[in-house]
Amino acid sequence: MTLAIEIEQEKDGRWIAEIRQIPGAMVYGRTREEAVSRVEALALRVLAERRYGPTKIVLSDAERI
Repeated sequence: MTLAIEIEQEKDGRWIAEIRQIPGAMVYGRTREEAVSRVEALALRVLAERRYGPTKIVLSDAERI
């Protein structure tokens, strides 16, 4: 599967990265690299949840505050 990342710089200096083949996969970053990294991570998460279902995170007693 090949996905295209569209990248654009906003007027305020932020970068926006989007993968149009995955609805909702759009993120901002302070740098171009940060925006690309974030949208790649989001896309992987969305694809994994489509395949395997939502992830449930449970904290152990030691991690609860």
